[in-house]
Amino acid sequence: MSEVRARDPGVVTFDGPAASGKSTVAERVAAVLGVPCVSSGLLYRVATLLATGAGAALDDADAVLSVLDAHAVELRPGLGGDAVRVDGDDVTAALHSDAVDAAVSRVAAHPAVRAWVDARLREMPRPFVIDGRDMGSVVFPDAAHKFYLTAAPEVRAARRVGERAADLADVADAIRRRDALDARQLAPAPDAQHLDTSALDLDQVVEWVLGRLSVAATP
Repeated sequence: MSEVRARDPGVVTFDGPAASGKSTVAERVAAVLGVPCVSSGLLYRVATLLATGAGAALDDADAVLSVLDAHAVELRPGLGGDAVRVDGDDVTAALHSDAVDAAVSRVAAHPAVRAWVDARLREMPRPFVIDGRDMGSVVFPDAAHKFYLTAAPEVRAARRVGERAADLADVADAIRRRDALDARQLAPAPDAQHLDTSALDLDQVVEWVLGRLSVAATP
């Protein structure tokens, strides 16, 4: 992979459906650029974790927000990945469970919860790389660089099965259901650059992205 010396990239956004590779690519690109990487999805996941843990009705936005208001939530971005703390305790490892996967779309569907997340993201100092579902279209429409990554559901399911013990067919069905729930959020920004990662490995995707950023590269 080329060594890249980046000018200030401002905000670089990666959007796309679940398991499209956007989080891993964002982390790698951020490391090459030497800027923080922010995973917006972790804020939705911690909201889901807290709401389910408190027994809140996930379809009731006021109930979810009430739980969030009762805790101090902190997202700490880093080049090697983000950490999330709740009331001072690191809960990052609990955010990628099957239970959170199954419920996070219901929580993220609430406009009030999205506003809670977006407000915290917009407060973060630039430059940084960030991934999510509507980072380039809604949260950071002024972003200097926008990318939209996708892949076939079967490919995304295979990637997810590789991360945890699960049945491939069940995971593929879950991904299709989540795509349907997230359909409105998944609309890409009009000026985003698209890439289907189905037939590409991680290095190829990262090289493709770096080739489209306004950076000075050396062999």
